[in-house]
Amino acid sequence: MGLFVLYFGTTKQYPDVKHHTIILGEKYDQLLKEMFDLKTLEWTDLSVYLHRPTATDPSMAPDGCDSWYVLVPVPNLQGGQDWKDLGPKYRDAVVTYLERTALPGLSECITEDFYVTPEHFRDNLNSMHGAGFSIQPTFDQSAWFRFHNKSEEIDGLYLVGAGTHPGAGMPGVLCSAKVLERVLPERI
Repeated sequence: MGLFVLYFGTTKQYPDVKHHTIILGEKYDQLLKEMFDLKTLEWTDLSVYLHRPTATDPSMAPDGCDSWYVLVPVPNLQGGQDWKDLGPKYRDAVVTYLERTALPGLSECITEDFYVTPEHFRDNLNSMHGAGFSIQPTFDQSAWFRFHNKSEEIDGLYLVGAGTHPGAGMPGVLCSAKVLERVLPERI
């Protein structure tokens, strides 16, 4: 899948919102089928990961303010979406969704924002089709079934990152590095 990631600051705080919040839309399972199989973009019933670092580290924003990002799963670039045209419109749709579900009054208090689309992942991170999380998160590509940290085909090749064991996301990538740290001393 691809990702639309909106980074933003607010001139007010939302103390009831935790550091990590997952908001699932009513038709979450249908969203996955639309995204992976049909490669279509959902506009109103989103499922998102909302990150509020100021919940645990107030120094991440000026006094009385919050800093945020929201990850919205979207089709990868095989869906053919024109993100140069859609980007600003989708940004507004995400803000509307957040305002309706978790952040009332958001549109009046955003002070700064920018977003990245699957094109960013393709063009700047060299991710095939603008994928946001490496390989597809299906059962047979999860956890132990991901690429192992020591190549089984090429001697001396070691792997670390979102596409390797144990998995995607910052915790998974850091754990992947810790696994590799244990494997490499055996080679040296």
